[in-house]
Amino acid sequence: MQPDLLPDVIAIDGPAASGKSTIGLMLAQRLGYLCLDTGSMYRALTLAAILKGISPDNENDITRLASDCDLAIIPLSGETDGRHYTVMLNGVDVTWDLRSPQVDAAVSQVSTYPGVRSRMVERQRAVGRRGRVVMIGRDIGTVVMPDAGLKLYITASPEERARRRLIDRVRQGNDDEYQSILADVVRRDQMDGSRVLSPMRPAVDAITIDTTGRSAEVVIEEIMSILNLNHFQPEGRA
Repeated sequence: MQPDLLPDVIAIDGPAASGKSTIGLMLAQRLGYLCLDTGSMYRALTLAAILKGISPDNENDITRLASDCDLAIIPLSGETDGRHYTVMLNGVDVTWDLRSPQVDAAVSQVSTYPGVRSRMVERQRAVGRRGRVVMIGRDIGTVVMPDAGLKLYITASPEERARRRLIDRVRQGNDDEYQSILADVVRRDQMDGSRVLSPMRPAVDAITIDTTGRSAEVVIEEIMSILNLNHFQPEGRA
């Protein structure tokens, strides 16, 4: 479809390992948009706390760290290791470190702190205001960019998501068990969905897409059909 008929911001929310990051990146590439995976920002902060020996229970120190640490998500520049983007933390490439079991275990708690979310939302909205962005997270359509022209909620069954996470862990050389990963997926869903501040849930005007048993390519074609059928008018334009 014509570029001037596309929404300036596409919000993609959903639980861990639902496929939203892969789909968001593919969609951004298809449209020529920037892809911002906001979950990686919280993961990078969690990793920064771990490296500094700060407990995930220490809200004050982690909130200060959210303002002090230097983190950036940048497009690929020739990497061939399967990553979707590169995450830099204080000048160091930590892209794959963000998927460690230690980060998985602590990131949901770190992301519940009001000061942390406030700082991260500031950074995310600054990117969103530039337009032509696919923004991925858990509260993009409800909190970060509630005026996004298209809101998608990407989900999958807990069993499917645990299977995907296990494949990722094995690929990274970790020796994990499916049942423990499934338990962690369920635990994170409960934590992310029940937090007081910005709980994970689909926006009232979001389109829910279940990726269980479906390839990313098939899902992308469904989203492109949605874009073509709705003939979106970008925000802020008459």
